[in-house]
Amino acid sequence: MRPTARRIGMITPSSNTVVEPVTGELLAARHDVSVHFTRLRVTSISLDPADTRQFAQNSFVDASRLLGDARVDVVAWNGTSGSWLGPGRDELLCDEMARAAGAPATTSTLAVLAALRAFGARRTGLLTPYTRDVGDAIAGHYADHGFPVHAARHFGRTTNYDFALLGDAELDEAFDTLAAAGCDAVAVVCTNLRAAHLAARWESRSGVLVVDSVAATLWQALALAGDTTPITGYGRLPAHPPAVQTQR
Repeated sequence: MRPTARRIGMITPSSNTVVEPVTGELLAARHDVSVHFTRLRVTSISLDPADTRQFAQNSFVDASRLLGDARVDVVAWNGTSGSWLGPGRDELLCDEMARAAGAPATTSTLAVLAALRAFGARRTGLLTPYTRDVGDAIAGHYADHGFPVHAARHFGRTTNYDFALLGDAELDEAFDTLAAAGCDAVAVVCTNLRAAHLAARWESRSGVLVVDSVAATLWQALALAGDTTPITGYGRLPAHPPAVQTQR
């Protein structure tokens, strides 16, 4: 007989050290959800073909099939590559992941866009650890999907492992710059930035919605798995789950 707890399957970059502990923190008060991870090799982020090839579809299909062996209720690519390679690519990827896992699928990029849409963002701020050209590619795709970037702050890094080394003080300064520029929402685009724990404090002092990639991925994955229990203490997004979703 199938257990009643929701099983969330997540694929994360091999060099990511944030997704697993932060997702665990978000779910610390929940005993009816379990999260199961697998990894694919990702070590650096740039627009160079050698780096974009890390996100080949067959790698995701293989990883999704492995998660399917655990009979997960949903599978999520907990990485933001679709933000610079194109959300349309992620939509096609979700179709393949869902077939391989036998469960609905989503990605961090699709979750961030869904969150911005759900909260009616109009002046989006973009906070990333990436280089300017990657940030510009993200801004172009977000504009195409109805969210022109009002202001951006990029840290200019390319080594994925190093993204997690950015500390609270650096992230505070970046967020404050975007809030001061008049953004009504800030998307933290990278699942290897430890920012989810800062969202409530940022929102409290600025009134600006925070859409953290790790939190957004869990937010949408839970809805796809049929779970709409609010998660409190991490800002507005996790505390306001979407309706149960059936797509993909």
